[in-house]
Amino acid sequence: MPISLENIVFDCADAKALATFWAGVLSSEVDADGNQFFATVNRSAAGPTLMFTQVPEPRSGKNRLHVDLAAADWSAELDRVIGLGAKRLDEHEEYGTHWVTLADPEGNVFDLAEIRG
Repeated sequence: MPISLENIVFDCADAKALATFWAGVLSSEVDADGNQFFATVNRSAAGPTLMFTQVPEPRSGKNRLHVDLAAADWSAELDRVIGLGAKRLDEHEEYGTHWVTLADPEGNVFDLAEIRG
């Protein structure tokens, strides 16, 4: 049996708070047993689960891994994600792709790309 991708894990200061942000981004909900120490989003859905675990040390430096998201209604989704608490960091147009780099409420960097028809 081949290896499968089960979880994408975020170390964080408050698992439920960060899971709530990411659930909002994905128009989903935090799974029922979430708390400040451990929370998940989409555990019962097909595909990887987002998992959030509280760690004692703060994030330092740049992410070595980040999440890339894409949306057809890019401008509206960008505004919605910022309204949820994301911070806009930079905008790019390279390799035929347009995207904005953002940070979640704990400073984890992620990208939102524009799907062009």
